[in-house]
Amino acid sequence: MTPAAGGPDADRALVLGVDSGGSGLRAGLAVPSGAPGAGVRGDGVRGPAPVRSAEPVRTGVRGIDAEHFMTQLLPMARELLDRAGGGRIVAVGIGAAGLATLGDDLRARLPAALEQSLGVRRVALAADAVTAYAGALGDRPGAVVAAGTGLIAIGTDLAAWHRADGWGHLLGDCGSGAWIGRAGLEAVMRAHDGRDGGSKALLGRAEDLFGPVAGLPAQLYPRTDRPAVLASFAPHVAACAADDPVARDILCAAARHIAQAAAAVCPAEGDCEVALTGGLFKLGEALTGPLDEELTERLPRAVRVPAAGDPLDGALRIAADIAANRLRLPRDPRMLTVPGEDDS
Repeated sequence: MTPAAGGPDADRALVLGVDSGGSGLRAGLAVPSGAPGAGVRGDGVRGPAPVRSAEPVRTGVRGIDAEHFMTQLLPMARELLDRAGGGRIVAVGIGAAGLATLGDDLRARLPAALEQSLGVRRVALAADAVTAYAGALGDRPGAVVAAGTGLIAIGTDLAAWHRADGWGHLLGDCGSGAWIGRAGLEAVMRAHDGRDGGSKALLGRAEDLFGPVAGLPAQLYPRTDRPAVLASFAPHVAACAADDPVARDILCAAARHIAQAAAAVCPAEGDCEVALTGGLFKLGEALTGPLDEELTERLPRAVRVPAAGDPLDGALRIAADIAANRLRLPRDPRMLTVPGEDDS
């Protein structure tokens, strides 16, 4: 692929953002601020609608597979350039789930592959929590809780990153969709057994969803997508919370865990802007009501703000910032690197 696609805007500078997670890749283009046609937002103007891949990037002995990443990304970049009417990609921002612990192959091979294939020399590699932060708060100090099937909190004072949880459904992700779903299903099994702490309301929901619950362990334990299956029960817990005290207690406990994670990563000095992002918060008032109370109690200096954008917005913003040499978010060997610049 040549660095610029043909068309009337073949010389227009563009930035590419990539969000890589468990459901595959999302990629989008933007005209960076300061370039002709850009607007006033910090990350410029979003280009054509983002494109998606259906397959997550593989992992191997070296971690996230850089070759498989590029095999998926290049056709997506071509499609985006065609839709945009041409242009030159001058910077790429990549947010990848697992980068902190599984990113060695990406860090070693992706910058050269992107330069060879797209002619791009400015590349930022970030953990998906960092792009979630950049999408939600930009480059202001504060804290972001990104919650869906899993959960991670990340904060910065613009000098360093501070992380809490994100350890997966066996060791953490406390308060996440998987955590809520697992707690709800434990209450189901207690009700089935006749033990204290059970919920007949949740038992009925589980039987409708999974069939006889005595067979639930055989359905659940062999699956590789256990966190997603557990999280699929979280909306049922939320739906029962208004009338069922067990379900309500589960969501109150989830709210405490979320607030604890946010408090752990808030900058120590001054007011702390806190943004919540991710599908978990679509559970609604059953979760957000007790969460507001917990945040008020644990973080009285916190200022709740809406998330400005999602992780793909964050990847585009980081790409625009490195294109303009204005990246303020702290560099970190595991969380956010700009190869070439960080090595010089």
